[in-house]
Amino acid sequence: MAVQKRGRNRGSADSTVQTFRSPTALVVWVVWLLFAAANWVDLAVQGRDHISVVAAALLLLATGFAYVAAQRPRIIADGAGITVRNPLRDHRIGWAGVTKVDLADLLRVHCDSAPGSPGKRTKVISSWAVHYSRRRQLTAEAKARRGSRPRRAFGVPSGGRGLLGGGLLDGGTTSPPAATAEAEAEKIVRLLNERATAARAETVWATGTVELAAATGTPATEATPATEATPATEATPDAAMLGPTGWLEPLKTTWSRNALAAILIPALIVLIVCLI
Repeated sequence: MAVQKRGRNRGSADSTVQTFRSPTALVVWVVWLLFAAANWVDLAVQGRDHISVVAAALLLLATGFAYVAAQRPRIIADGAGITVRNPLRDHRIGWAGVTKVDLADLLRVHCDSAPGSPGKRTKVISSWAVHYSRRRQLTAEAKARRGSRPRRAFGVPSGGRGLLGGGLLDGGTTSPPAATAEAEAEKIVRLLNERATAARAETVWATGTVELAAATGTPATEATPATEATPATEATPDAAMLGPTGWLEPLKTTWSRNALAAILIPALIVLIVCLI
């Protein structure tokens, strides 16, 4: 799983932006682009009939599908929240609304669609960017356990060292297995859960601070920094949290215009070419 990190000029660890995507999907996208480009060049040089035009239009449509299925899917985690970018839609929610991240066939983000408001409205968002196979993970763990068992070679005791001073003749010492895609997926889940848990704890602390300030009559400017002094009775947890961090940002789902254009425009071109 490809992970990209970049920091923002905020001077805090929470401002780090991490992008998770499938390296296999990225390779598929690059290979398809090279294949499509080579075929377009060939059609431009040798094609002189209607069938060549139709083939070029179909290649363009297939490239649009490859874009939305391989290039677009990713997970973007920043200081304010998490964005799940799927082939056609984008899901965005603040960290305080993320209740849990787990794995099924895909990575799933469980979230409260309206954090900070009375009543829970749980929604589960599946990410196309992270795939998971529990069977492959169990197989990899079984192989790792078998590989870590002590081995005896040429009569050398398992606790001793072989004639070659290591390697297969070392007393059960083997190199650690390479990380699998499933192990990387579990690592991503742990990381996202840690960030969500920290944000929820900070939100509870900030909310309690604001409520305590309102109960004791302390000005809101002492509970949370603000540009103007506001009476404590006017302070709300939403105002305290949404300003600097956006952790309470509610779930927002939008259709991607670029993804829709990548499919609909080539499809229209194919239709026009076929009708000519």
